[in-house]
Amino acid sequence: MENLTNPAFRGTFDPADGVAVLTFQMEGRANKLNQVALEGLSGALDWAYALPGLKGIVLTSGHRDFCVGADLEMIQAERDPARIFEAVKLFHGLHRKMEKGVPVVAAINGSALGGGLELALACHHRVCLADARIQLGLPEVMLGVLPGGGGTQRLPRMIGIQAALELLTTGAQLRPDKAKAKGLVDELADTPEALLAASRAWIAANPKAKQPWDKKGFVWPGGVQPGTPDARNLFLAGCAMAYKRTAGAFPAIESIVACVQEGAGLTFDRALEVEGRRFAALVVSDVAKDMIRTLFFHKQAADKQEGLPRVEDHGIRKVTILGAGMMGAGLAFVCAKTGFEVVLKDIAADAVERGLAHVHQQIGKLKHLDDAGRKAIADRVTGTLELEPCRGSDLVIEAVVENTRVKHAVTRETEPLLAPNGIWASNTSAIPIDDLVKASAHPDRFIGLHFFSPVEKMPLLEIIAGAATSDDTLARCLAFGRAIKKTCIVVNDGYGFYTSRTFSAYIVEGAQLVAEGHDPRLVEWAAKTAGMVVPPLQVFDEVSLNLGKHAIEQGAEYKGAEILEAPGVKLVFALAAAGRLGKIANAGFYEYADGKRKGLWSGLSEYAAATPEVTGLDVIRQRLMLAQIAEVGRCLDEGILRQHRDAEVGAILGIGFAPNAGGPLAYADRYGLPALVRDLDALAESCGDRFRPAETFRRMAAAGERFFEV
Repeated sequence: MENLTNPAFRGTFDPADGVAVLTFQMEGRANKLNQVALEGLSGALDWAYALPGLKGIVLTSGHRDFCVGADLEMIQAERDPARIFEAVKLFHGLHRKMEKGVPVVAAINGSALGGGLELALACHHRVCLADARIQLGLPEVMLGVLPGGGGTQRLPRMIGIQAALELLTTGAQLRPDKAKAKGLVDELADTPEALLAASRAWIAANPKAKQPWDKKGFVWPGGVQPGTPDARNLFLAGCAMAYKRTAGAFPAIESIVACVQEGAGLTFDRALEVEGRRFAALVVSDVAKDMIRTLFFHKQAADKQEGLPRVEDHGIRKVTILGAGMMGAGLAFVCAKTGFEVVLKDIAADAVERGLAHVHQQIGKLKHLDDAGRKAIADRVTGTLELEPCRGSDLVIEAVVENTRVKHAVTRETEPLLAPNGIWASNTSAIPIDDLVKASAHPDRFIGLHFFSPVEKMPLLEIIAGAATSDDTLARCLAFGRAIKKTCIVVNDGYGFYTSRTFSAYIVEGAQLVAEGHDPRLVEWAAKTAGMVVPPLQVFDEVSLNLGKHAIEQGAEYKGAEILEAPGVKLVFALAAAGRLGKIANAGFYEYADGKRKGLWSGLSEYAAATPEVTGLDVIRQRLMLAQIAEVGRCLDEGILRQHRDAEVGAILGIGFAPNAGGPLAYADRYGLPALVRDLDALAESCGDRFRPAETFRRMAAAGERFFEV
């Protein structure tokens, strides 16, 4: 057997069957596409093609993952579109070299994402290990770019235009069984040995393999052929749906649709050129740079908990959750799935029953587990009305109603049952930890763990350290957060902490605009054009106006009763008094039918002032965004935020702040701090002190500083 070794690939060749196996194994823990990888692939292909008797190539990985995609450090540092385009052309050229030679099979033994999947798509055949931990997809759109390694051209030609657009514009990641059903992979194998055997067998059975698009008479799958009325209608509908969903705030989605449409009418190699040019234009844009910085680098740092206290063993085996509502039940499922023994306690039997039913419903969704695996999770959860089952808990998460008196009562009642060195955590969304800790006998082991609903899906955990919270308690809770696979941010104490303050500023400003007479339809659309995940009036309805009213009343205890006099607050109170409590009541800012939104309620005009002289999309969008930015500035001034990265990660993952902006501080940078201070001062004069710019903003503007490097 002949062998090859270079910095990215190992190669072996067996003359007996004529198959060369190229194993992608870069230095470090993962394969990523950069200059080293491309040069390594080029050298490996040259070596293989020079082998006498070569009949085929198997491409696999020596790491746990097949390939995690492009080297984002390289992409983030590059601002020259010409250099990006040249790198893409090299990648495309290597793919075409693979496609036009002997049969090449991708033996996918781990996750293949982004450029990693594009590398596999350029192979003639794909065999994937049937492991539920593996994910396959093209998630580039979630970072503000598009697949630049041929994904926008190969995928539509493999699975059809409509099916490809759905995957490309959402960035969906699929497990192997679903990837096979969609047509991304051709075969599944149960073991690594079977994976390589199936790859070799396919090469032996298909000695003259060609990609479908390189064959004469190629017919596009999916039934829709380019240049037909059906294709035109499909692209028109796709553009309309994309614009309705994003309001034009995410350029990558529009570019993906354009790439597929333009490429469909061209030869394959010219179509790749179209993709390369559009990719290069997106990569150097501010949107992509900000999204990559936050959603990759900042999130990665947050997930690694860089700069934070650390212990490897959290010492938590048994978790008690007080309150069996949707949050408590969701937490019970998340903890049990991770392997913790869980006690779910409430004071009402029907609440416990509903909570346990929710846990079992969530367990039933774990289709990758067998019956025994699902039963093991269910067996870890005990529902109770009694205190005694809570005894010996290493962690208690209090998730009862947002009322200081009630929280104090359950603390005094249950805290004595904690295990030695046990931790008490409140899931409060706003009440200061230093107020809640007054009922605790162990303030050093008292902390805030603010989860977001639905906790099964929302990735963020906001950890609030009180004045007395020990570093050991914080470190153990961070380790617990890692265990349950949450992205953690750590903030200091103060009413509303960070996320709730910023979120409230957003939705209350939406109500304020409506009360002042601005068209509520414009309010919602302005938020979408800014990139906000959900518009403010819709959010208000979803959290319920009753909860909003309670939060505002509670906030008045800390911020002053004058906040109750704002027209937007009075509007919320009036709607709640009229029974328009939101989605839960089938009536709120929106009209509903069987729980489905049917449009904004026409009666809102009766609660609003006349349309103001100065209104419009730009005016409304500015106020919705700067209301949040002003609140973030106050969090900086007051020391609530410990790290700038947490402002970005927390806002996007926790409250749906515009991902296209990269976060509130990146938004401030792009706005320009001198202009931001100027405009906030002007809004403070016309709309009130809630817009008054933070001293942090003033100081940085005067010094010509930014939060992040360009």
